[in-house]
Amino acid sequence: MSILGHIVRFIVAALVLMVVSWIVPGFSVGGFWSALILAIVIALIGYIIEAMFGRRVSPFGRGIVGFLVSALVIWVAQYIVTSVSVSVMGALLAALVIGIIDLFIPVATPFEAGRKAKD
Repeated sequence: MSILGHIVRFIVAALVLMVVSWIVPGFSVGGFWSALILAIVIALIGYIIEAMFGRRVSPFGRGIVGFLVSALVIWVAQYIVTSVSVSVMGALLAALVIGIIDLFIPVATPFEAGRKAKD
């Protein structure tokens, strides 16, 4: 995938995070740049978790484990990115809404897309 493709995917992920922050109580993002940095941080944390524990425990995986790991990644990312505030319930709801949005608009992170290309 080209650099432009990666940039577009992160921009779309940032827009999804901004939409989620408008919908979900307990989940707020300071603006577009914070959402973009949050998308990058979430992708990096997800990549690290997947590298350590495998695809089934990955936030990109499906099922209850993937859902809970996604919520945990979102909650932890608030401590890395400034102007992002997430409660535990907000992280759970955000993971749910992001999962639902992903059903209609699948957005593979650049790390996930790179891993699929290797498989």
